[in-house]
Amino acid sequence: MNEKKIELLKTYLSLYINHFVVLQNMDKEDSPYVVLDVRNAPAQVKKDQIKGAIAMPAKDLADHLAELDKNKTYVVYDWTGGTTLGKEALLILLSAGFEAYELAGAMEGWKGMNLPIEEL
Repeated sequence: MNEKKIELLKTYLSLYINHFVVLQNMDKEDSPYVVLDVRNAPAQVKKDQIKGAIAMPAKDLADHLAELDKNKTYVVYDWTGGTTLGKEALLILLSAGFEAYELAGAMEGWKGMNLPIEEL
């Protein structure tokens, strides 16, 4: 039984990327990562985003896949780790053949660690 639990946890954790991996690469010109803000809210509601993120609401993501570069790795984030938009976006990207992860801790974790954000 423990083997099944361990395998499930490994799979679950493989869907996430650590804040520090993203942070170490965000200012590199040749960064393999593109951060997508998939929150379904207008800028006046969101008020800020992760520095350099591209706003791509989860509800619209499937309609914009042709605009994305298959050579990049996409990092999606939502409001919190407990919400589902990041997981929905991740499913869309992975199903379309993209390399993608959900940001561990989401926007809440990023801000909680005082990592770079920008106002909208």
